[in-house]
Amino acid sequence: MLDANMKTQLKAYLERLVRPVQITAFADDSAKSREMLALLDDIRSLSDKISVTRGEGDARKPSFMLTSPGHDIRLGFAGLPMGHEFTSLVLALLQVGGHPPKAEQALLDQIKALPGSFRFETYYSLSCQNCPDVVQALNLMAVLNPGIEHVAIDGALFQSEVEARQIMSVPTIFLNGQPFGAGRMGPEEILAKIDTGAATRAAEAISAQAPFDVLVVGGGPAGAAAAVYSARKGIRTGVVAERFGGQVLDTMTIENLISVPHTEGPKLATALETHVREYAVEIMNAQTATKLEEVAGGFRVTLASGAALTAASVILSTGARWRRMGVPGEEQYLNKGVAFCPHCDGPLFKGKRIAVIGGGNSGVEAAIDLAGLVAHVTLIEFDKHLRADEVLQRKLRSLPNVSILTQARTTEVKGDGSRVTGLAYENRANGELVELPLEGIFVQIGLVPNTEWLKGTLTLSPRGEIVTDAHGATSLPGVFAAGDCTTVPYKQIVIAMGEGAKASLAAFDHLIRLPVEKAA
Repeated sequence: MLDANMKTQLKAYLERLVRPVQITAFADDSAKSREMLALLDDIRSLSDKISVTRGEGDARKPSFMLTSPGHDIRLGFAGLPMGHEFTSLVLALLQVGGHPPKAEQALLDQIKALPGSFRFETYYSLSCQNCPDVVQALNLMAVLNPGIEHVAIDGALFQSEVEARQIMSVPTIFLNGQPFGAGRMGPEEILAKIDTGAATRAAEAISAQAPFDVLVVGGGPAGAAAAVYSARKGIRTGVVAERFGGQVLDTMTIENLISVPHTEGPKLATALETHVREYAVEIMNAQTATKLEEVAGGFRVTLASGAALTAASVILSTGARWRRMGVPGEEQYLNKGVAFCPHCDGPLFKGKRIAVIGGGNSGVEAAIDLAGLVAHVTLIEFDKHLRADEVLQRKLRSLPNVSILTQARTTEVKGDGSRVTGLAYENRANGELVELPLEGIFVQIGLVPNTEWLKGTLTLSPRGEIVTDAHGATSLPGVFAAGDCTTVPYKQIVIAMGEGAKASLAAFDHLIRLPVEKAA
């Protein structure tokens, strides 16, 4: 099942096991069960601390559970955790086998102390780059706390469950049989939902922070670069972020980051955070900024949790998010047929009819990708012509199960109350209203900057971008900005990194030029 190179790498990892790992496999006569058993046999052969037994009962097949003798651990995978989830499997083996996890001690202590009984089920797809964060977070929690159980389920192999539970996006999480959440989550976000006192304690700890010299708001490439450059100056630096990594976490393949021929978004996001943590930077994750105001000695940033931070200077790197259509039914059917990530959610629409909204490169690439999975793709573009590169258009037009509608304005998402059943659009050429029956809609119409909370505080462009000068300075002295939330053209990772570094250097220059009394 595993090639020689993967076996060599995995064997080196498994040498870190400090206690036995017991794998219990549940299989039938299917091809996938045979593949799973072959995978487990390969793993067993690489470490004398791993054993595999066959289980009986009505468990999902194929599936397997991991535990360690003498430890109350209930952690499992239903399906073959390959692709993006192979890392989740390796980490689970290491953690069940006693290898210490890489996480802040305060977080580990919070997980261990959590009272109650929690049975989590996470549905994932092998092509989803967002799913491993959720799977790994819940696996870690299951290893640390005997009251927490987790099984990660490949939705493509258990279609009957996906249909019965009306799962139309991944990752989707169930807790004790009831819907718990959808989309990327880390342990902090999960704990905030099940530990009723976690948010209050986190807010109190944040508010108790001493003032920063530089506070970076946002943890994407721009924010990470800004934090590293600030910390290297020896000044007190903090990062407050909704999710460290930002949009990079949602990027499948990155091949234009100079000196890195190929990487994937989640890998780059992990590398960014690891680099920042090499310095004395205070990272406050899972926090959303809601207000920026001038105060004596600098600025105060208020968070949605009610906490507040002060700093002599601020660097805004809040990034951007998927632009939505803004039509009736869109909000109601988010994650119920309305999706934004074709790589993550595409496998859930296998054999179904879907639409892709947007005729730029992103939309056409999504349509090409999805055409290999679904029964039919309808690409809908508002303008008279597609805007994607000609090479992509030629590829799209060569596909037999793709239709292209131009001069079409989406007017409504149709549904039956629980899932998408169609889409209504206006033919802009003749004004005709048309209803298109389908099961999924992938929206690919660009990005909108995360700057609504800054309106009236500093100058924004008509598109909501923060207006900056050549040094990254905003209209508010002492406040700088970088990345996709600014007016800097060409929203690229490498540009965001450079802009973050530049904004940090500009912030440092601002600080050293403050009058002595104000700086003190």
